[in-house]
Amino acid sequence: MTPATLLILILLFQVKHLLADFIWQTGWMVRNKGTYGHLGGIAHAGLHGLLTVPVLIWTPMTVLTVVGLGAVEIVLHYHIDWTKDRLLRWSGWSPQEKGYWGLTGLDQFAHQVTYVAIVWLALGIV
Repeated sequence: MTPATLLILILLFQVKHLLADFIWQTGWMVRNKGTYGHLGGIAHAGLHGLLTVPVLIWTPMTVLTVVGLGAVEIVLHYHIDWTKDRLLRWSGWSPQEKGYWGLTGLDQFAHQVTYVAIVWLALGIV
């Protein structure tokens, strides 16, 4: 693994995250992520998992492993978002309050840690 390979993989995950979490996420997805099992949250997490496949498909992993990691990301992303949404509803914080942004930052950090773990596995660093 070269440093360039690592940086390209991290950059691809950043682009994937931008697309799935901000550009292509619909209002229906946003509104329903806090209702456990709702299709809106599942669809949002599914988009993340689906977009993980083209990011990883060029790595030395097998297609089955790539698809498996995409599925793991669906589960992790879903529960990270669900937890954030539940905590926001419980706290009542709005975007005008510091707590809202702290929790949103923690949510984004958790997603980035997920990507680091996936890259770690993809590049056989363990």
